[in-house]
Amino acid sequence: MKRTKPPYRADQVGSFLRTAPLKEARAKREKGEITAEQLKAVEDEEIKKLIRKQEEVGLQLATDGEFRRSWWHFDFLGLLDGVKLVESDHGIQFKGVETKAQTLKIDGKVDFPANHPFVEHFKFLKANTKVMPKMTIPSPTVLHFRGGRRSISKDVYPDMDAFFADTAKAYAKAVKVFYDAGCRYLQFDDTVWAYLCSPAELQKARERGDDPTGLQEKYVEMLNTAIAAKPADMAITTHVCRGNFRSTWISEGGYEPVAENLLGKVNYDGYFLEYDTDRAGGFEPLRFLPKGNKQVVLGLITSKSGTLENKDDVKRRIEEAAKFAPIEQFCLSPQCGFASTEEGNILTEDQQWAKMREIVELAEEVWGK
Repeated sequence: MKRTKPPYRADQVGSFLRTAPLKEARAKREKGEITAEQLKAVEDEEIKKLIRKQEEVGLQLATDGEFRRSWWHFDFLGLLDGVKLVESDHGIQFKGVETKAQTLKIDGKVDFPANHPFVEHFKFLKANTKVMPKMTIPSPTVLHFRGGRRSISKDVYPDMDAFFADTAKAYAKAVKVFYDAGCRYLQFDDTVWAYLCSPAELQKARERGDDPTGLQEKYVEMLNTAIAAKPADMAITTHVCRGNFRSTWISEGGYEPVAENLLGKVNYDGYFLEYDTDRAGGFEPLRFLPKGNKQVVLGLITSKSGTLENKDDVKRRIEEAAKFAPIEQFCLSPQCGFASTEEGNILTEDQQWAKMREIVELAEEVWGK
């Protein structure tokens, strides 16, 4: 059965490999060889091409590929009131590779500014697609867990409950602003729930002075407050990411430690869950998915390599998942975006599009046209 509202049977997490003209323009802008306006002109043109490509492969949605961003999260979060993107003494450590050295500091009251540039980014996307425009932003949980207590000013927030409350209100405001701009498909990208499944990441949090005990409950409250006023014709989903930088990852561990809270208690319309490797564990946690309208988008197609999956293998895995939740509540997507940062994963654009075509074909074969 085809879905007429998001998430769709064949869906996409968000980011795509940056094109050669875009990479060249960004490099020139870094050197001061072109103006911000000239860079925007290139971004506009490349996003239009990207939208057409998504429409051509048969997707019911389109994103801007995050083509205007360097990071999937810092670009958005660093432009919130009270938040700064600053240089750091080290980057984010992935398996065998490290990102550039930047981080966030919260030195003021967190709020969502009405003139946040991402609103205009969405309006451009909506004006240039014939299908459902999908907007992706980082989850409010990321603003907390990425740096923890030490990244949040104790002068501004001596009480962490006030930080969680302000962040939830800021995101509630963001939801309304995007809705008023015409957004009906919004996604909160979230690494934190995957970190809460990882003993190694939980230990890192303790070592920096944070206590993960009770965080799940705080995050449930913060997220539900953020999306409480969502209108009925707006879908808000989340993507639970295990790390995605130049085809590497960070966290390992199945969803069992968080599934009851994440699937059962957070009021999302859909969950993009990574299931491309054994790092994600089995499908058993899907038993916590409430029967009804919520969807799980199975990330069975990897974005980390160009090797095309065997269709029969993917179908068998969907059948395995259906032992724990109704197949009508499943969709299909890549496990993550193809370029969570501007560097991108290690595959070609042709391989990227072959994967997206296969997802559309598989969705039609499993659920019908």
